[in-house]
Amino acid sequence: MRLLFVASDPMEYPGILAHSADPRPARMAVDWARSARLGPNEVLLVANGVGPKRAAAAVETAATEFRPDAVVSTGFCGALDAALGTGDIVVGTEVEGHPLRPVANPAPHRTGPIRSIPHVAQTAAEKARLHATGAIAVEMEAAGVTERAEALGLPVYCVRAVTDLAGEDMANDFGKALRPDGHFDTMTILSSALLHPWKRVPELIRLRQRCACAARMLGDFIADCRF
Repeated sequence: MRLLFVASDPMEYPGILAHSADPRPARMAVDWARSARLGPNEVLLVANGVGPKRAAAAVETAATEFRPDAVVSTGFCGALDAALGTGDIVVGTEVEGHPLRPVANPAPHRTGPIRSIPHVAQTAAEKARLHATGAIAVEMEAAGVTERAEALGLPVYCVRAVTDLAGEDMANDFGKALRPDGHFDTMTILSSALLHPWKRVPELIRLRQRCACAARMLGDFIADCRF
């Protein structure tokens, strides 16, 4: 099976790459791409920036050049359900009204609707409002991936790992650091963090650690998935 994985940033892929054979750069009009084998599957891993438009463009480009049998929206997500912890795996059942395919995997994971929004869910209050719609997790690319893949007649999966919790407010305003090219401006984040170092710097360190954990857990789970 030929699987196209779409994330926002290469930092979401180390776990998957650790389970992959013969990973190599793929020349493509996206920010980052690697081709590899993952179990019995030929895979293309693509990262093209944050948000639905960047994700949809990645699907369009990669579908033309790679010709996948299915598309997987992957990477990190925020918990909306308070029962979800850091590194927990979420398999979406639907995103913004679009149905998603189930995966077969005996490893622990949660299934449920995903909310896909065009900005970072910054506060616990916003996450609570999103959870009230029935969703268990929130992210920023799955709607763009799904809409474009459906238009191309491709089945879609969504498999993600939790990095921030439902009851947490973010001290760092990542939305203000998001550039038009779909990437976060590191210098903006750091300079802003230094204005309130006792609160914002530890959060950045904690988030980095959580991302590393989530990427590892995501790779372990996806390596054992049957799509």
